[in-house]
Amino acid sequence: MPFLDHLEELRWTLVRSVIAVMVCAVIAYIYSKEIVELLHRPAPDVKLIFLSPTEAFMTYLKVALYAGLVIALPYVSWEFWRFIVPGLLAKERKLVPPIVLFTVICFLLGAAFAYFIIIPFGLKFLVIGFQNEFLTANITIGKYLGFVMTMVLVFGVVFELPVLAYFLSLVGLLTPQFLRSKRRYGIVIIFIVAAIITPPDAFTQSMLAIPLLFLYEISIWVSAAVQRSKKRKAVLEG
Repeated sequence: MPFLDHLEELRWTLVRSVIAVMVCAVIAYIYSKEIVELLHRPAPDVKLIFLSPTEAFMTYLKVALYAGLVIALPYVSWEFWRFIVPGLLAKERKLVPPIVLFTVICFLLGAAFAYFIIIPFGLKFLVIGFQNEFLTANITIGKYLGFVMTMVLVFGVVFELPVLAYFLSLVGLLTPQFLRSKRRYGIVIIFIVAAIITPPDAFTQSMLAIPLLFLYEISIWVSAAVQRSKKRKAVLEG
C-alpha cells in the first residue's frame, strides 16, 4: 500500500476512534451521577461541595469524557490493531492477543490498586486525619474527582512498566543485567517521576514510588525471562 494510502487509513482510524469515544462519553454522561457516586465510594466521609454555578456541570462532563475513553478503549484498540496487522508477520500476529490481554490486566490492576488502596488510605491520612474542632475539610467536587481520576489513570499507566520491559527486552534494547546495575539510578528516577505526576505532597508521592519500586523488580524478572527464552530459542535453532 502506498504511503499516502497509509496516512489516509490512519486518518480514518483516528476519526472512527474519536467518534467512538464521543458516543461513549454521551452515554456515560447519562449515567454520570452513578459514576460520580462510584468514584466517591473510596472516601464516603469526605463531603463534596461546588463553589460556582458551572463547576458541578463541568466536572460531570469531564467525568463522562474520561469514562467514554475507558469504555471505548476496546474498540479503539481494535481499530489500531486492524491498522497495524497487515504489516506484521504471522508469528508476530500470534503474540498480539496475549500481549494485549497482559496490558489490559496490568492497567486494571493498577487502577484497582489506586481505587481500593491508595485513594481510601491517602484521603484518610490527608483529609480525615487532619480534621478536628478547629479544621474542617471543604473539598470541591472538581478537586476531589480530579484527584481520584488522576490517581486511577496514573497507577493504571505505571503498572504497564513490566509490559514496557517485555517489549524492550524482546527487541534487545533492555537486559536484566542493565536493570540490576542501574538500580540505584532507577530508584532516584522513580522518586523524581512520582514527584512530577502526583499531587505535591510527600505522602502521595511515596504511595506511588513504592509500587514503582516493586514494579521495577518485576521488570527485572520479566527481562530475565525474555533473555532465557531467547537463549533457548537460539540453542534450538543453532
